[in-house]
Amino acid sequence: MTAGEEGFDHLVEPFRTELLAYCYRMLGSAHDAEDLVQDTYLRAWRSRERYDAARSSPRTWLYRIATNVCLTALEARGRRPLPSGLVAASDPLGPLVRGEHPWLQPLPDSLLDGGDPAGRVIGRSSLRLAFAAALQHLSARQRGALVLRDVLGFSASESADILGTTVVSVNSSLQRARARLKEAGVRQDGLGEPSEAEQRAWVDRYMEAFEQADVEGLKRLLTEDVVMEMPPMLNWFSGRDNYGLFMGWVFGQLGPDWRLRAVAANGQPGFAAYRRFGGGYRLHTLQIFTVTAGGISRNSVFQDAEVFAAFGLPAGLDE
Repeated sequence: MTAGEEGFDHLVEPFRTELLAYCYRMLGSAHDAEDLVQDTYLRAWRSRERYDAARSSPRTWLYRIATNVCLTALEARGRRPLPSGLVAASDPLGPLVRGEHPWLQPLPDSLLDGGDPAGRVIGRSSLRLAFAAALQHLSARQRGALVLRDVLGFSASESADILGTTVVSVNSSLQRARARLKEAGVRQDGLGEPSEAEQRAWVDRYMEAFEQADVEGLKRLLTEDVVMEMPPMLNWFSGRDNYGLFMGWVFGQLGPDWRLRAVAANGQPGFAAYRRFGGGYRLHTLQIFTVTAGGISRNSVFQDAEVFAAFGLPAGLDE
C-alpha cells in the first residue's frame, strides 16, 4: 500500500459507518446501502486528487458523493414501503396475499457496532422502522434534505452544497418533508421510549410465551392497538384480539414447536424464528418489535432471503 492509499484511508474510513446509516435511510435496504457505500468510496478514490480541503471538510465531501450515488440509485428503484403504508388493514384469518413490491428492509445493528458506539452521528432513534418507512413516502430530495438537516445536523448551506441545489430549495424540501412526517404522526427522536434494556425485557418475555405457543401470554404483552405486518405479504392488521387470532392460526398450522434466536435491528429488539421441520428447525421469519411503556405496539415480520443473509442467520438449527 502506498503512502497515498494510507492517507486516503486515514481521511475517509472514520465515516464509513455513518455513511452506511445515511444510505440506508435514503434507500431503505441494508443490501443496497452496503453497495452504495462501496460505490461512494470508489468514486471518492477516483476523485481524490480533485478534493479541495479549503472548500469542504472530508465529511461534507463524502456526503456529497454518497448523495449523488443515492439519488442516481433512487431514479431506477421504487420506494420501499411496509404493507401498512400501502394497503388497507386485512382480516387476520384471511388468505395470505404476496405483494410484488420492493419492501423496506431492517438494518442489522451489528452493521453499526463497529463505529460511533455512542450514536453521536448515527442517531439510532432515527433508524427506527417507523421513521425509515415514513421516509419512503417522501421524494428523493425531500428525503435527503430532511436527513441532512434534521438527522445529521448539516446547515442549510452545507445541505445545499451536498444536494447540488440552492438554500431556498433545501428549505422548501425540508418544510414539505417535515409536514409529511407530522401528518403521519412519526417523529425521529426516541423521547418517551423505554430504555434499551426494558425493550429487550419485553421481547424476552414475548419469546418465552412464543416458545410455549401461549397465545394469551403473548396478548398480555401487547398494546390494545398493536399492529402486525409481514412483508412480502400484503396482509396486516391491528388490535390485540386480531393479533391473538392470527397467532392461534400460526401455531395451529405450523405447529407449537419453535426455536428463537435474539437479534437487533434499527435500534429495536427482535428475534429470528425457526419452526420444527423434520429432524431440526428451519428458519421461518425475522421479527422486529416496537416497544412502548405500555407494551409491544408493533411487530414487523420479515420473510426474505436477502434479509436473512444480512443478519447472517443459519438456514436451520439442529434439534
